[in-house]
Amino acid sequence: MSAALTTWRSLRPGPALGMSVAAVAIAFLIGGVLVTLMGVPVGQAVAAFADGAWGSPYAFAASINRALVLMLVGLGFVLAERANLTNVGGEGQIAVGGIAAAAFALWPPVAGLPFGLAFIVPMLGACLAGALWGGIAGMLKVKAGTNEVIATLLLSFIAVWMVYGSVQSEQLLRRPMTTSATLPESLEIPVPTQLPLLFGDASMPLHAGLPIGIVCALVVAVVLGFTVLGLRLRATGLNARAARRAGMAVDRLTVGVLCAAGALGGLAGACMLQGEQYTLKAGFSSGYGFDGLVVGLLARGSVPGVIAGSLLFGFLRSGGINMEMVARVPTALVVVIQGLIIVILAGAALAIQRMEARK
Repeated sequence: MSAALTTWRSLRPGPALGMSVAAVAIAFLIGGVLVTLMGVPVGQAVAAFADGAWGSPYAFAASINRALVLMLVGLGFVLAERANLTNVGGEGQIAVGGIAAAAFALWPPVAGLPFGLAFIVPMLGACLAGALWGGIAGMLKVKAGTNEVIATLLLSFIAVWMVYGSVQSEQLLRRPMTTSATLPESLEIPVPTQLPLLFGDASMPLHAGLPIGIVCALVVAVVLGFTVLGLRLRATGLNARAARRAGMAVDRLTVGVLCAAGALGGLAGACMLQGEQYTLKAGFSSGYGFDGLVVGLLARGSVPGVIAGSLLFGFLRSGGINMEMVARVPTALVVVIQGLIIVILAGAALAIQRMEARK
């Protein structure tokens, strides 16, 4: 897989874009075949998918909100990728971001803060928690030589269990148990700490996380494309030893970029908690971190690619849910399509690598 990823990164933009489009098209075609084998008319499934993805203002807004979370995780992936680091810890960074956002939002003084600080403070806390989680992986890499893939992946499992543990005890974040049937989840966060709706209408629930996410995308694009820091990250990614000999603080860059990637993941967790779910519960991150990884891989280091990929997978998530309810097509089909995209891209990259090796 690492060899395939290296080959994928080295492809020119044109062939890489063509491969991405082809992989998505083939995956959807296979998905259509699977729907037919289930005995469901493809037209019915497609209609249900479209209705759930963009068939109403509410459905469209829900898809965009989901795409926002995926975009933030994908931005963290491409930011680290520029330094030749593979951050697969988006799931854990979302989880710790959600924990931090819930903790700050449920702290009574925060809800009374003026000037929008009531929802900003939990978001900042989530960013800090995500940055800390990414920084741990960075420190493990520079101090102990631990591969960042292993570190970020294992930290994700720890973070997911931290969410579970935090809602098991009333001394932590669990809502007071009034009966034995009380679910292990937090209280609903106060209204002032929830992200404001852009249009003030619950039927179009686009929230304030969207402009924040757009700003993040612009910042990442500028940093990677037009700053000295972006150049240093690229130099480190191309040849860390040469960058170190040139006087660059490679270890500091490694830790810093993983902190930044983690902060974006933590912000994604805050957007989920404060913009959609409003309560913290086990399974809070819902696989968004791993979907964001796929978005980052498809983007191939490009911020516009991250935006396009996140929209694709955001609509996939929303459409898949409605497809299951209306057409009885399991949402697992969406996971299958995502997996097929990765397998096709990896297979194509390995095939290219072998053909080049024979020359």
